[in-house]
Amino acid sequence: MAEEEVMNKQVILNNYVEGFPKESDMSLVTDATIRLKCAAADSVLLKNLYLSCDPVMRILMRNPGHDTSSYFTPYAPGSPLSGFGVGRVLDSGHPHFKAGDLVWGTTKWEHYSLITQPQALHKIQHLDVPLSYYTGILGMPGMTAYAGFHEVCSPKQGEYVFISAASGAVGQLVGQFAKLLGCYVVGSAGSKEKVDLLKNKFKFDEAFNYKEEHDLTAALKRYFPEGIDIYFENVGGKFLDAVLLNMRVHGRIAVCGMISQYNLDKPEGVTNLMCLVYKRIHMQGFTVRDYYHLYPNYLDYILPYVREGKVTYLEDIAHGLENGPSALVGLFSGRNVGKQLVSISHQ
Repeated sequence: MAEEEVMNKQVILNNYVEGFPKESDMSLVTDATIRLKCAAADSVLLKNLYLSCDPVMRILMRNPGHDTSSYFTPYAPGSPLSGFGVGRVLDSGHPHFKAGDLVWGTTKWEHYSLITQPQALHKIQHLDVPLSYYTGILGMPGMTAYAGFHEVCSPKQGEYVFISAASGAVGQLVGQFAKLLGCYVVGSAGSKEKVDLLKNKFKFDEAFNYKEEHDLTAALKRYFPEGIDIYFENVGGKFLDAVLLNMRVHGRIAVCGMISQYNLDKPEGVTNLMCLVYKRIHMQGFTVRDYYHLYPNYLDYILPYVREGKVTYLEDIAHGLENGPSALVGLFSGRNVGKQLVSISHQ
């Protein structure tokens, strides 16, 4: 093997996934070599340091024949997974990057990645915070929370805010942003440990374990006797149905994701959509891609809060690329506590 080539360990998708994903749907391979020099102009060679586990990756494992949307490009069986990550530039043919730069953005689940479209990478300028934060609070999940809450929901001080999957990478931030604005905030999660985190670490006003509630509509009525102004939607299905009945007139719903539906062959129906008419509710789906132009504004907003300890962020870190499949699958059973990521290399 030439001195400038190394073996590149990768996590690949074996086949398109039906139902709940399993670790066996992915394989760790070490039979590919990669040159430690950029082979083409405008490309960037990364050494990956952290990889982000995100629910959207489950959608990318589906057979493209199941989804008529052109928004997502599915993974190809036999190829490495892709997603958000943090890396160090080893070599660059692109004028905006140089060797030694730290970046976050779209990369592959492997030790070394040749990025041929580096415009999707963001150069990391602020190194006085944990580098892993750029997979979460300072990366895509942070921008998602900021754009979904402040841009889509147009919140006002004192409003009533509900967040499902509230202890996850996005939900924990939406709740804290709402508290900073002076809102009343309630979150749902799937364990006593996560409920305690929402109330004690993230300072939500209230939180509940949805698995202990036989009637979600009644539970929401209990926590929001005057109704909900803003719902940050991460779950879908029965949650959305229950929330619609509890929304206030002129309420807003930001549809970030619907994790309860990703592993179903036939998605659950929603029966209370007429509430959108009766209550003049504004419900909007959004994607963070449409808001990346606000990233500098977001950094100006969030960094002082992080440095002053006014916003906290909880991470669940798996160590080693070989533990990536287990960490990713764990998202869909709620095994993670906080933002799930994988640490695969020291700088």
